[in-house]
This record gives sequence, C-alpha cells and structure tokens, in this order.
Amino acid sequence: MHENPATTSANSRSTEKDPLIERPTMRMPRLRDIRRDIGLEYCLNAVVGLIFGITGPIAVTMAVGLAGGLSDAQLSSWVFGIFLSAGLATLVMSLVYRRPLGFAWSIPGTVLLGPSLQHLSFGEVVGAFFVAGVLTLGLGMSGLVRRAMAAIPPPIVMAMVAAIFLRFGIDIVDAGRSTPAIVIPMIIAFIALTALPGLARFMPPVLGALLVGFVAVVVLGQLDLSSGGPILAHPVFTPPEFTWAAQLELVVPLTLTVLVVQNGQGEAVLRAAGHATPVNASAVTSGLMSVLNACFGAVSACLTGPTNALLTSSGDPRRQYSAAVFYSLLCFIAALFSPLVTRFMLGTPEAYILALGGMAMLGALRQAFVSAFSSKYTFGALVTFVVTIAEFDLFNIHAAFWGILIGCIASRFLEPGDYRAEAGADHT
Repeated sequence: MHENPATTSANSRSTEKDPLIERPTMRMPRLRDIRRDIGLEYCLNAVVGLIFGITGPIAVTMAVGLAGGLSDAQLSSWVFGIFLSAGLATLVMSLVYRRPLGFAWSIPGTVLLGPSLQHLSFGEVVGAFFVAGVLTLGLGMSGLVRRAMAAIPPPIVMAMVAAIFLRFGIDIVDAGRSTPAIVIPMIIAFIALTALPGLARFMPPVLGALLVGFVAVVVLGQLDLSSGGPILAHPVFTPPEFTWAAQLELVVPLTLTVLVVQNGQGEAVLRAAGHATPVNASAVTSGLMSVLNACFGAVSACLTGPTNALLTSSGDPRRQYSAAVFYSLLCFIAALFSPLVTRFMLGTPEAYILALGGMAMLGALRQAFVSAFSSKYTFGALVTFVVTIAEFDLFNIHAAFWGILIGCIASRFLEPGDYRAEAGADHT
C-alpha cells in the first residue's frame, strides 16, 4: 500500500529533536512495486529530464571547459563523472525515501570555474572540488545544513548567481552577432516553444533549439565529427593540488551553490510537488557524490531543481519515484557513452554551444534576479551583484566570494529591519 508523500507527517524542516539525518517515512519499494508503479508517462518524464541534462547543462560544461583549456580526455572524464554520480545518487535516494530525488551537477558551480581556470591549474581546481565535497559532507552529517543555509540571506546568494549567469545571457547576443545563420533560428525555435507550453511539454524549448541549431550546423557544413576516439568511457584521474589560492577562491562559492542555490531550489520544487525532502540527507549525498566527481575531475553534485521539476511534472505523486529510478538508469547509459556525448558537443561550432548554454541558463538567470531583488535584503543583493559582476578579485580570490562577503556586511548595516523582521517571523 502506498503512502502519499504529500500527506506524510515528516516535514523537511525538522526540529531540534529530529535525527540529524532524516529517517525514511516509507518502506523501500520492491522490484514488483517498481514494475507496478512505472509507466509510459513516468518514463517520458525521465527521458525529458535526461535530454535536459545532455543539452544545455552539458553545453555549459563544454563552454567552460573549452575556455579553460581542458583536453578532450578531461572533458570526457568530467561528463562521465557527473552522469555516474547523478545516477548513483538518484537511484539510492529515490529508493530509500521512495520519492523522486533527482541529482545532477552544479551548473552555477561549473560557471564559477570559468574565470578560475584562466589562472589556476586544473589540478588546483580539482583540489578545490575535493575540499568542497568534504565540507558539504561534513555540514550534512553535522545536521547544520539548515543553519548554514540560513546564515546568508538567500537574496544575497541569488544576486551572486545572477551576476555570474549574466555572462551566459550575453553570450547568446555575441554568438548571434558572430554566427547569425545558426543562432537566430535557434532563438526563434526557443521563443516559439516557450510561448506554446502545450507543445513544450513534448518538445522542451532547449531541445527544440538544439535540433534547429543542429540542422543549421549540418546545412552550413560546420559539423566536424572526423576526430576519432573511444566510444565507451575511459575516465582519467587528475591529481589534486591543494593550494590556498584555489581553496579560498572556490571552496566557499562551490559549497554555497550546492547547499543554498541548488539543493535549496531542488527542495522547493519537490515541496511544491508534494514531496517532503530530506535536506540533511541530501547534503550528505551531495558531499559524497562531489568527492566521487572530483576523482574524475568533475564539478560538485547536487539536488537539482530543473530535473526534479521534470520528474514531477505529471502523474501520481505516489508513483513519481519510478520516474527518478528510470532517470538514474538513463544517466548510467550516458556515463558509459560519455565520449560520444563529448565528441558531439566538441564537433559543433563554438557559437552553437554558447547559444545553447545561454538559452539553458535563461530561466535560472530570470529566477536569480527575481529572488535577489523582489523582496528583502535588496541593497545587500545589489552590492553583491555589482561586486561580483565587476570581477573584484582581491588577492586573486574569485569575485563571487567578495560579492557575498561585502554584500552581507552592507546588508547588516543598511538593512537591519529585514533581519529583525526575519527574526520576528521565526519566533511566531
């Protein structure tokens, strides 16, 4: 007999008497339960979730990796790691808690790496991946994740994200100006599908833009798949280098984007769909999978908002975990054939990748601006945005770190009423 996640007594916001790691409120499904609960509708949601992952987010990864000078082997290993960890985390968590808990990789974390790869070695970046994963794991096991998330006002964090994501929005314009024959049809397809939500249910706007752009690339003779290489994954290990410069520049922003931006977004999406989310357990899983990712030179893992929105977009909430299970199996296949995924993305023009990545980020960019400037802490958010977008990198530490630090200080001094109102609400 099923138990509806929407009506369970467990609440994602536990009290001090609750265990540090949330206990499952339903028994794990048996194989016969999964066979009974899965159906075409849930498989389709999982397929769309994977398509989202191998289009826009992979385009972002390719764009950052190419700009950072990573080799084809390193990029392929990165893709292998993020799909492997996404499949493992999603499968285990969705079965243990019997609800859709879709994991992926941190797109904001990937974007953060762009400037860092210009002056840090990849080994130093990988070292930061390891430390950020251990820190995320430690915070999750300590039960302090909610307290850590509450320490910095979400609008300030989202202002930092908005400043970083803005570059990818601008990339659409730059790519359209340099290669209009490819990018303009992509923009038209993206806008048309976005304006038709009924059609977008079966053809997501990013996927439509990808297909239209790919046709344009082929017609113009700009597709180059001549480079050989393996078909199956051949991951490589990049020895980590632990330097203070890399740790100070990347660890805090990476950890914040996982715990506050990504996991917080995923929790909100799942809660709106009627699923109580194990916040601390999700943080522990994110930390473990981030360490696994680092072994393959890949960015931090996280509970993802967009994928969970797709996994819960239709069907009975009591059966939606089956969509997450199918999604995890598809992730394993994508990991196994990661060189093909990488080769396809590298064989297309840079403008195609930049435009695709920018379109995939538009929704997140809009949400970041709305979250940062629509309610409280707006002055602190503005300071954070300005400092981050100005690329203020004192002592060679990334502007995202200084943006959050200076924004929090400014907000504390200039917006005390917002903090008092928040404290009053907590005591009501």
